Amino acid sequence: MDLSQFVLEGKTALVTGGSRGIGEATAIALANAGADVAVTSRKLPELVRVADRIREVGRKSMAVETHVGRMDQLQPLVDKVVSEFGKIDILVNNGGTSVASPAMEYSEKAWDSVMNLNLKGLFFLSQAVARVMMENGGGNIINVTSISAFKPEIPTCAYSISKAGVVMATQCMAIEWAQHNIRVNAIAPGPIDTHLFNAKYAVLPEEEAEQQLAGIATRVPLRRIGQPNEIADAMVFLASNASSYLTGQTITIDGGLTLR
Repeated sequence: MDLSQFVLEGKTALVTGGSRGIGEATAIALANAGADVAVTSRKLPELVRVADRIREVGRKSMAVETHVGRMDQLQPLVDKVVSEFGKIDILVNNGGTSVASPAMEYSEKAWDSVMNLNLKGLFFLSQAVARVMMENGGGNIINVTSISAFKPEIPTCAYSISKAGVVMATQCMAIEWAQHNIRVNAIAPGPIDTHLFNAKYAVLPEEEAEQQLAGIATRVPLRRIGQPNEIADAMVFLASNASSYLTGQTITIDGGLTLR
């Protein structure tokens, strides 16, 4: 086995939702593998902290405040990264949101908020970055979907719908852009210890929240909630030459939960 295939030396990555959780862990993992990494999200102070961590491992970094759900901010984001690094080899579409509400009561505003960030922004940012990749001989796009794409999560049905769309977007982009040496894959995390995952339990009394989280852990065959770095390690694999014959696929990382 040639471990050099996992090295990302000379590559430039852009990670959305890069200020915490899976995005932060992914940005650091890519940097540790040798890539220069730009991180973006809606909260600049947290991004600056992550960018500083990337520089500590000897890689170049930049923090760009962007709302990926707003289409007018996508091309300026790409332009800033290309201006700083000259190219984008790896795009990780990790930014996402969820709004809890029964389907019968779901508002158009909440629907648009979820769809614009989770699906529409992902698609059009991928399109803009793919144009850059085409000019530089190819690249890798990695989308973050969810196991909720395969089994409805109630009462956040719009989130499940958006993540199901990400799986299909991954397949469509992979087919069309393979001729340009652009590989497109996705990761579907299960229960991972992140702000987004924990937010739905934060509104509960502490004892009840602990009971519900413990209940989830007991349903996972590996008997625990996953950690962001366990997703980030798979990101490095998909971003590297080690996965050179893999495209259009969604890798489920959930401790075996979907087998239940």
